[in-house]
Amino acid sequence: MKVLICGGAGYIGSHMVRELVRAEHDVLVFDNFSTGHRAAIGSVPLYLGDLLQPADIDQMLSAFRPQLVMHFAARSLVAESVADPALYYDNNVGGVHNLLQGMRRHGVNRLVFSSTAAVYGQPMTPQITESHPTSPINPYGRSKLFAERIIEDHCSAYGVRAAVLRYFNAAGADISGDLGEAHEPETHLLPNLLRVAAGRVSRIKLFGNDFDTPDGFCVRDFIHVSDLSNAHLLAAKALEDANLPAFQCYNLGNGTGFSVIEVLRAAEEITARPIPWDLAPRRNGDPAVLVASAEKAHRLLGWQPRLPELKTIIETAWRWHQAPRY
Repeated sequence: MKVLICGGAGYIGSHMVRELVRAEHDVLVFDNFSTGHRAAIGSVPLYLGDLLQPADIDQMLSAFRPQLVMHFAARSLVAESVADPALYYDNNVGGVHNLLQGMRRHGVNRLVFSSTAAVYGQPMTPQITESHPTSPINPYGRSKLFAERIIEDHCSAYGVRAAVLRYFNAAGADISGDLGEAHEPETHLLPNLLRVAAGRVSRIKLFGNDFDTPDGFCVRDFIHVSDLSNAHLLAAKALEDANLPAFQCYNLGNGTGFSVIEVLRAAEEITARPIPWDLAPRRNGDPAVLVASAEKAHRLLGWQPRLPELKTIIETAWRWHQAPRY
């Protein structure tokens, strides 16, 4: 299959590229390198362009003529979205709209879209299913939900078939050790813990220990980035099943929560190094518990995480952080 990966040089996008190459698909990366890394995609063909430029989209689609598009080209920092919401609506909503318009012009009607649990807002149940109300509490979550609605409307009106994958806490790195998570600034818990363990940062802040959880720290569901990539492949295959709706939505997570301090202790065990930390006030909008129900993906896609154990996720990330390539 000919697959276009928008945002393929980023953390999750580059792991998707690796998964597709291993499965012997024909892949083209479309990226503007605002956050991605050229080294993350190796020798995979690249089109340097921007989803905010319709001419770039037309040139790329005309030249490559993909059968499937995967979209990972979103900005994803909550604090940044609060400080500069227009940036998020331009990129995360406008970029998706431009892409869908280009797909219509060039007769491409299959899309797998990277979304987020942030569309749900404050959880109302211990495990979140796809039927949970969507009430995002920040511009990042709202921008992704708006993009989902645009995609759903295109499925209803223009013959597009799309899968939206809402994932929880992506973590880990490719088992090879040569592909990992490299953001600047880094806001995710696990890479920040491992930066301390590797000696590149002296300490880490943990935000709040007064949550309604067994140890007072907030609880999160961590899913290995390669398991996310595998789910995208299965979702793409499911788009060809006429018995499924044209617009499909799936949660991706392990269904098990770990507190922030449990993750820190596990990282100390895996790295055999102390990770000094300071307690900071909890951040506005942080829910106490955020755990996915991925039953729908298990049932309809046949998806099962291959690397579900927290220690395995940390081990793969640590392999990368000891010798990052970019």
